[in-house]
Amino acid sequence: MCQKSTHPAPSRQFVTVDKAAHMAISRPKFLTALVATSALVLTGCSGGSEDGGAGDDTYSVGINQLVQHPALDDATAGFKEAFDEAGVEVEFEEQNANGEQATALTIAQQFAADDLDLALAVATPAAQAMAQNLLDIPLLFTAVTDPVSAELVESMEAPGSNVTGTSDEAPIERQLELLKEIVPDAERVGIVHASGEVNSEVQVEQATEAAGPLDLEISTQTVTTVNEIQQAVEALGDVDAIYVPTDNMVVSGISSLVQVAESKQIPVIAAEEGTVEGGAVATLGIDYTELGRQTGEMALRILQDDEDPAEMPVETAAEFTYVVNEAAAERQGVTIPEDILAEAERK
Repeated sequence: MCQKSTHPAPSRQFVTVDKAAHMAISRPKFLTALVATSALVLTGCSGGSEDGGAGDDTYSVGINQLVQHPALDDATAGFKEAFDEAGVEVEFEEQNANGEQATALTIAQQFAADDLDLALAVATPAAQAMAQNLLDIPLLFTAVTDPVSAELVESMEAPGSNVTGTSDEAPIERQLELLKEIVPDAERVGIVHASGEVNSEVQVEQATEAAGPLDLEISTQTVTTVNEIQQAVEALGDVDAIYVPTDNMVVSGISSLVQVAESKQIPVIAAEEGTVEGGAVATLGIDYTELGRQTGEMALRILQDDEDPAEMPVETAAEFTYVVNEAAAERQGVTIPEDILAEAERK
């Protein structure tokens, strides 16, 4: 039988727990396709090419991205880069839900009817829609803050089904410490978040818990559409700073939030670097391209080595980086400390 050429993914430092022994994954649709095309594959091998038939096989991968904004775009790009770096041929079917849960569900239903080898969901609502519909192929997620609370996996260590992936859980306590370094007199911190995003609700709870020891009080406003962001920022009232979590709706409309913050000279601290590019002062955050690439490397282990998603722990980012926007800091009336500038990437 012709063997598919494997290309080991580049080694990286991940935060994971020890894996259980690898188990073969059941992929009925893939096996059916394999049987149906076995004669063609054997014919292709009989030519005895010098490279042993490498590159003859192409995987089909569907991508359901919730909305376009820099962090999610970078995660998708990083995922695809992992396949390029490994020299693996893939046909990507990419769909964007434009921030609509109903559209994400429609995309998931479409993918369930397609003959895919694997699928990727980018952001929590997209992952929830996909997990409800794709039951017989491996499903990976990325840019999901708390996959357990989102009911995507049974646990971080043992997902338990065909679903696993990477979490973008932010170091919220350290980010609030950064806020205090930049705004030493801060007492009240405002957060605007989407009412329907589980990942945002989790982050607000974490921020509230982390704020106490830092003598900070958290004030929140919720939105249901991007058009409500400006009004919600105004409704925060007299806050000393604004913290923007990895909320897909708010990040996609960050310009509205920043506009109000600049007019009121309120510093904005973010959970990820795309928001800093959009006008926040600083973050200690995740590199989403690397997180996506990490997810792609998990996909390669599933497709090429038959690793079982049910036994593959959810992975998280290993490193965080200071990212600053000095022009935004000036517009929002604050000075970034020199020790942070010395370490930071500038936007």
